Amino acid sequence: MLIAESETRFYGFIRAASVGLTHIISIAFPVFIAFLSLPGTSVFSWHPFLMTVAFGFFMTEAILLFSPHGSLLKRFPHKTKGRVHWILQSLCGSCAVLGLAAIYYNKYLNGKAHFTSWHGLLGLITVCVVCVQSLAAVPLIYHSLAKGWSLAKLKRYHAASGLVTFLLGCTSLLLGLCSSWFTESVGGHAWYLAAICPALSALIIMNQVSSAYVAKKRLQS
Repeated sequence: MLIAESETRFYGFIRAASVGLTHIISIAFPVFIAFLSLPGTSVFSWHPFLMTVAFGFFMTEAILLFSPHGSLLKRFPHKTKGRVHWILQSLCGSCAVLGLAAIYYNKYLNGKAHFTSWHGLLGLITVCVVCVQSLAAVPLIYHSLAKGWSLAKLKRYHAASGLVTFLLGCTSLLLGLCSSWFTESVGGHAWYLAAICPALSALIIMNQVSSAYVAKKRLQS
């Protein structure tokens, strides 16, 4: 019994530390990219900054709101968390669309082809998915719009699709770190340290969502 309790405390500490680390990454990584890109110095400079803020900060924090181990609104009711989640996701979508517009306009000014790399293609898909995901979440706020669908089922589908969207965003960020702009600015150990940020956030968020789903299945069985 004592061993089981100590193991539970140990795993709880690990999860809390992981979420705390993700909070730090969600701030440190966008700040690092802002330092490199210097947003406002050129049209292109807005692209990496806005995309990193969108997925590295707003979307990450929007999901972490529901973490039982490190939510910044842990003592608030679920309805309040849902509203703040919606606001953060709206800001994420706005930044993502503006970031996409910035790189599109920059390529237009320089006479370059659009969406020719894996980073560009996946980035376009990710922004489109974010917009669709945001619109699909409206019935969660106004449940009367989803006749014939239970709220529990809508939440389950939203969590699963949201995780896929977040993983797409993290993958886009990782591919962006392989771009000529970033590799020319950062090299060596600093590049690997930067790459760990979205990769680690993706793993921790994936564990949070999957653990919550497994816990609900156990309660229902």
